[in-house]
Amino acid sequence: MSTLQANVLARSARGATFLILLQIGSRALTFAVNQVLLRFLSPELLGISSQLELYCISVLYFARESLRVSLQRQRVDTREGDHGPPEIRNITSRRAQEVVNLSYIAVLLGPLLAFTFAALYVRKAGPAVLAIPYLYQSLVLFSIATIVELLAEPCFVVAQQQMLYGLRASAESSATFTRCVLTCAVVVWASVSGQNLGVLPFAVGQSGYASVLNIVYYGKIWRNSSKEGYSLFPQPVGADTSDYVLSLFYRPTLTLSMNLYAQSGLKHLLTQGDSVLIALFTNLSSQGVYALASNYGSLIARMLFQPIEESSRGVFGRLLASDSSPVTKPTKGKHNTASHEISHDHGQTQEDSLEGDAHSKSPGNGILSARSYLITLLHLYGLLSLVITIVGPTIAPLLLRYVAGPAWSSAGSVLAVYCYYIPLLALNGILEAFVSAVATPAQLRVQSAWMLAFSAGFAISGYVLLQIYDYGAKGLVAANAVNMAMRILWSWHFVTGYLDAQGTKLGSVDCLPNMKSISIGILVASYLALLRQSFRGGYLDLFKTVTIGATYGVVL
Repeated sequence: MSTLQANVLARSARGATFLILLQIGSRALTFAVNQVLLRFLSPELLGISSQLELYCISVLYFARESLRVSLQRQRVDTREGDHGPPEIRNITSRRAQEVVNLSYIAVLLGPLLAFTFAALYVRKAGPAVLAIPYLYQSLVLFSIATIVELLAEPCFVVAQQQMLYGLRASAESSATFTRCVLTCAVVVWASVSGQNLGVLPFAVGQSGYASVLNIVYYGKIWRNSSKEGYSLFPQPVGADTSDYVLSLFYRPTLTLSMNLYAQSGLKHLLTQGDSVLIALFTNLSSQGVYALASNYGSLIARMLFQPIEESSRGVFGRLLASDSSPVTKPTKGKHNTASHEISHDHGQTQEDSLEGDAHSKSPGNGILSARSYLITLLHLYGLLSLVITIVGPTIAPLLLRYVAGPAWSSAGSVLAVYCYYIPLLALNGILEAFVSAVATPAQLRVQSAWMLAFSAGFAISGYVLLQIYDYGAKGLVAANAVNMAMRILWSWHFVTGYLDAQGTKLGSVDCLPNMKSISIGILVASYLALLRQSFRGGYLDLFKTVTIGATYGVVL
């Protein structure tokens, strides 16, 4: 393993640790605040707040996600700058200015998307939603908060490029704390004073989040930009029209981002499709129950799996881009194209860099490091998935009874089913992180076509389970699981085909837990099934389940 690859893995490991700690801290704080809010909110208000949250997430995703992914795939430049103004000719400042310039595309898209999605929301909202007090004011505040949050994008991309994970943790944790405090304070004040503010407290909290995020990011990155010689506003980088568009935007990254945009949109529809379907086919009360169950059910995914996925996307991109001799061994029926690399050096193509017969080359260090990293994560995910699926369905309803109160007891059975969905979320996340790091634009278009087919299947299955069979939130979780399984199969086929083309193999046996862990898990699941028959919902039942789950986790 080269020094560069070792440094990438070490910094990414530290970054993943920062992000995991950030997620744990922010989710723990959010969890505590939610326990207060649930005592003051009805399922209907929680359902509407989840709709506005979906609105906010959608604007942000369509504005910035494809740019973020493409920027993470930039290859590290090893040449001194030879073009552009003198103040940004060195490598670090030129690279920083390039990502800053590109980030302003997201900033400009924000207002247009916010207005469009807000108009669609008002047009499609039912009378029960429009009758909620201060709904329009809340929607305006969410729109402004979303646009303000996008103003921090120039700072975010620089921090991501330079692996300033500590800054990101500081900014997001401070912003999350502000949002929680403001939301909780306004809800409690409204309750004490007898005011019915509807979902306005959530809008106030989101506004505070966006404001603090900008303050922390700009407070740090502004000083860095002055020292390193780049600007946080768009500046010309080079006059070479073959490399840059309008002397501002690095052409290969911009092209890749455009190719990723449609694919990112489909991915968002698949990820948030459950929120869309339940908003269309169920009442506000059911939406609130599902929102509660999914929020609690996805805590592990957001605290642990999501930070690992985000950092892994950067790890795969850097390891595979830094491998100077990728193999292009063709394989029938599989992906025989090497990773599409974005490089500032256009004088040498991938084919020119290969000497002799590519079929005889061994996989490079970057390929082997990426494969080893992927296997380690998948094996760890397998062990965690055993604990979640075996212990989770028993312990989740018991915990929910105490943390949310008896008014939300109907969400317990939904949360139990959700435990079977969490491992699929984790597995799909890490596999798609690999795909997004190495897939060529042509392969991304193929993936988009498949994801379109998966989204159609998800919509049909969701309609059947919700409308025809009336399975409610449980049916929606099942439809999500089927959709996620199809995405996993496609990504697994791509990853194994890619590695095979690079001269190495990846088998499912390499990633699965051993038979001993699986056998013990079957015994534990059987014992818990018998134990549940005698449960009365008391603290003793919860203690027994936690003890059994902890023991099983230690044995693994």
